[in-house]
Amino acid sequence: MFRCSVDKIRRDGQRALRLLSDNVDLIVLLSLCEDDIVSWLPDSKQQIPAASEKKRNVYNGHDDPGPSSRKTSKPAPYKRDFQAKVKSFHKNIIHKGLGQGPNKIQLVIRREHILEDAFDQLMKQNPKTLQNSKLEVKFSGEEGLDYGGPQREFFFLISRQLFNPYYGLFEYSAQDTYTLHISAMSSFVDNAHDWYRFSGRIIALVIIHQHLLDAFFTRPFYKLLLKSSCDLRDVEALDALFHQSLAWIMESDITDVSLDLSFTVNEELGGQVNERELLPGGRDIRVTEDNKLGYVELMSNWRIDRGVSDQRKSILKGFYEIIDYDLVSMFDACELELLISGTADIDVNDWFSHTEYRSGYHPNHKVIRWFWQAVNSFDNEQRLRLLQFVTGTSSVPYEGFAALRGSTGLRKFCIEKWGNHTMLPRAHTCFNRLDLPAYQNYNELQEKLTLAVEETSTFGIQ
Repeated sequence: MFRCSVDKIRRDGQRALRLLSDNVDLIVLLSLCEDDIVSWLPDSKQQIPAASEKKRNVYNGHDDPGPSSRKTSKPAPYKRDFQAKVKSFHKNIIHKGLGQGPNKIQLVIRREHILEDAFDQLMKQNPKTLQNSKLEVKFSGEEGLDYGGPQREFFFLISRQLFNPYYGLFEYSAQDTYTLHISAMSSFVDNAHDWYRFSGRIIALVIIHQHLLDAFFTRPFYKLLLKSSCDLRDVEALDALFHQSLAWIMESDITDVSLDLSFTVNEELGGQVNERELLPGGRDIRVTEDNKLGYVELMSNWRIDRGVSDQRKSILKGFYEIIDYDLVSMFDACELELLISGTADIDVNDWFSHTEYRSGYHPNHKVIRWFWQAVNSFDNEQRLRLLQFVTGTSSVPYEGFAALRGSTGLRKFCIEKWGNHTMLPRAHTCFNRLDLPAYQNYNELQEKLTLAVEETSTFGIQ
């Protein structure tokens, strides 16, 4: 088995490594031989750039002073590179004027009809106007100006409905009830392609206006947005059995195995089964040990695209009406997920470390100690609801709580002393601020805080 896999890597290089990356035993074997493998690499000292080609430090924009003057406790390369990408990405958005105005689009949204109102008002807009204009959100019957809070809450609320499997456009993956992908049953949804185009616009607007979606998707979905090809690893989230059969072909030596396979696939259309060629002349090409890599790759892409090809095109159309490919192409699928959805797990220690206090509160105040005691007693869902109550979204930026945004840019989570102990806490989503009365004991605080978070559907806005 190992010899077969190593032969594939020797013959097909990185392509084989990518397709075999979910073979845990093989990865462990390669890691044990890491020193021997690295010893075959060219000596980096032989590749000294000329003085005129001195590197620029992408992260801070200054000349790279070289290893001797850098701190040894630098961040991990992946994190550092991603942060540099996001910083550059936001600069490019501003430079291109996306979402900057001077024109303004005001959305007047009824909470009980948020999908219909948003669809009607956003889909009638010219893509160029929607791309460049500032976006202002007003909820019907609620006073307050949009300094960022209502807009952030709008994207949070609409993502909870638009991507809800109940509406038939998306469904949960085969692996969990958390990540989403396009539903093949969406062909029965009225005006499905218009709704998918609308979904693409919403995702692009979230990126441009630097907010987050309350939805997480499978890896193939993010690759779709990046126009990237998929591979065997991406199939597992859609069809575990299909993935298992292709993985067996990849990991086995099929030289003397009679599989009777060609570069074709059977598709069921309108109750009839038809044979479709995976490539021109595929009917006459038998699957062998030498060409099975290409077969698995083509089958993987067919399975991901099966039944949702037109839906995928509609999402891409809406997405790229609003944002340019050259802007998002700097990210890979993992990075795009972080950019769009942040992270779902709440790190209470990180939250505590990046919270500020006002009007007499401080980290050692007894009410604040009770507050964090209550937060620690909450399960993750309750913590997400509390965060959503105060900030308008249950998502945390990829950098953690240090990167929470308010109406004027970065703004930490804030707790301010306010009111009296008979009152419920109130929130200001524009400023990530919780107005917390000085309750008389822990039980009173926990009861009032829980009631405010669980029962309140609207937000204090300033």
